[in-house]
Amino acid sequence: MTPVTDFELSVRSRNCLRKMNIRTLGDLVRTTEATLLNSKNFGETSLQEIKELLATKGLQVGTLAEEGAASRFGADTEEYSVQERAAMAKPISDLNLSVRARKCMARLGINSVGDLISHTPDQLLEVKNFGVTSLTEIRSKLGEAGLKLKGD
Repeated sequence: MTPVTDFELSVRSRNCLRKMNIRTLGDLVRTTEATLLNSKNFGETSLQEIKELLATKGLQVGTLAEEGAASRFGADTEEYSVQERAAMAKPISDLNLSVRARKCMARLGINSVGDLISHTPDQLLEVKNFGVTSLTEIRSKLGEAGLKLKGD
């Protein structure tokens, strides 16, 4: 629960973490390196800085990433109908997305529709090469299945 603002990080790293809604060290260990690197303006130097920070606390980036993914779908799936849960279990390829959108999904490690709807539009827009056109396309495809992005 220690806020990342308690540590001396570069302005770039601090801003990127804020945009990704990473507020605590716990959030950092639930985030993968790939997710961090896919954020706009977040590069190897910032990643190295974050790794060094976590190492001083005996932690590593992504240690609890699987736990974070599991908790995203645990209780939340109960609020969906059987049809919506079936749609969430489908692979992302079933949405027939454009090449650009598919590549962005791969960068984020999104493999299923359920993975996709756990992201907010702002989180998706942070990914390199993902813009408003791709967001509109994804919203349309999800709408056909009766689903929405988190926060929509």
